[in-house]
Amino acid sequence: MTTHATPQATPGIEASTARPRTRGLLTAAALAGPFFYVSSAAQALSRDGFDIRVHPLSQLATGGPGWIQQVSFVLAGLGVIALAVAHRRLVTTGAGARVAPIFLSVFGAGFVVAGCFPMDAQNGFPIGAPAGVVEMSWHSVVHTTAAAVSFVALAGACIALLVRSIRRRRVAASLGNGLVALVLLMPISPTESSIQIAVTGLVAFAWITVSALSLRRLAGRALA
Repeated sequence: MTTHATPQATPGIEASTARPRTRGLLTAAALAGPFFYVSSAAQALSRDGFDIRVHPLSQLATGGPGWIQQVSFVLAGLGVIALAVAHRRLVTTGAGARVAPIFLSVFGAGFVVAGCFPMDAQNGFPIGAPAGVVEMSWHSVVHTTAAAVSFVALAGACIALLVRSIRRRRVAASLGNGLVALVLLMPISPTESSIQIAVTGLVAFAWITVSALSLRRLAGRALA
């Protein structure tokens, strides 16, 4: 969904930084999304009372086994930060070279914070929680704010790389970056928010995976 010029064709990919450690960071970044969604799906299917139509994936961080989802958030966020570090090492010139890693770092940090501060138990989940919506606690406010900031930041990264891909006349990458930015910036539906947030997160992490694999491929060419 994103684009980076090949090291042979464009000065902007640093061969000297395409060392195995950087490729390892990109591998971790590529696995962040699949790990988060496999973990979330396993919990959603195994925990009594969870309904994706009512409960956002974030609510899996409540209750006794909630620490599993908290860890999933933190590790996924660290994976995105790994992408930011690798991007900064490899893409050194051109549009988005400096600002995209900053936005990626904010996205990753937002997920880490969201994992450390879970939302409230409500709407009957976990079992024994109040049946309706409860007044937001301070940690739920932190969680919601961090999650919102993270998606806006990733939209910023997409827009920065959209400009880069347009300047390099990469049509597919331009369409991908633009569409992902639009999905991330769509208003949240008041009636289908849980499903919309899950789909938005899936699109976001698919973009992260594609970007990481693209950079990893270019890093491999730089070492060749």
